Amino acid sequence: MEKVNGKVIGFELNSQDPDKAASFYANVFGWKVGAPNWGYHEVETAGAIDGGISKGPHDFPHGTRIQIEVEDLDKAIQAAKEEGAVVVREKMDFDSFYLAYLVDPVGIGIGLVQSRSKDQK
Repeated sequence: MEKVNGKVIGFELNSQDPDKAASFYANVFGWKVGAPNWGYHEVETAGAIDGGISKGPHDFPHGTRIQIEVEDLDKAIQAAKEEGAVVVREKMDFDSFYLAYLVDPVGIGIGLVQSRSKDQK
């Protein structure tokens, strides 16, 4: 199997009360938390990796998920599945990126992101 390059580009905090979570992280750590967009608060941390806070879905109601950028999302999903990962959200199409959610073989949720500028021809 060919390896896929991936780098951590962000995080997502899932909560059943994302407004309360957003207030907590803003007030305790000074994170800049944006207004919700699609139910997702963008977060800027103090010079570290940025991310977001959102309401967790029924299959991932709370917890932290890292976002990993890959050059070819389809190839990364296939490689992850070959190593025992389970896809919980198939490839989704957003304005500037594609996103899929997986659970690795030990139960850790991850997001895979591909920039639309890197679309394959």
